[in-house]
Amino acid sequence: MEHQKPTAGKFALNYGVVLGMVMLSISVIMYVTGMALEGVQWPAVIYYIAFPVAIIYGISQYKKSNANTLSLGDALKVGLAIAIISALVYVVWIFLFNYVIDPEFTAQSLEIVKDKMLENPNMTEEQIKQSLEWAEMFSSPSAASAFWIAMSLFFGLIYSLIGGLVMKNNS
Repeated sequence: MEHQKPTAGKFALNYGVVLGMVMLSISVIMYVTGMALEGVQWPAVIYYIAFPVAIIYGISQYKKSNANTLSLGDALKVGLAIAIISALVYVVWIFLFNYVIDPEFTAQSLEIVKDKMLENPNMTEEQIKQSLEWAEMFSSPSAASAFWIAMSLFFGLIYSLIGGLVMKNNS
């Protein structure tokens, strides 16, 4: 009986949704505890660890179900699909959060950023104004979503490439 090659989509969907839910959970915890408004960044480290682990583990599980064979192309397909699906899960959260759950959150966080900048004696008014313009531009849900998707694809490519090069078969 001949081996039937598994689809990359099955693995990508499973691991992508799980990875997206990890980021969503971190975001919810940071919001509920007030860490998001305080600008606390350390909880994101959990995601920075989970991201490559999920991609590389997803690729290894794909290889295992594919009669222990893996091409670099298949590794890239699986890894990038995991990255994009996880990013899309998080993007849905970004829009839901910003337009339904707490539409005032962005304005509150920008006000906190402005207050912190005003406390800095080394910043001129022009620097503060320019920094706030950049902060406003990148805090919109659309810009944040586009940035998140782009970064997920970029790092997904890197980790997929690493995982694929390490695990591929040389046949």
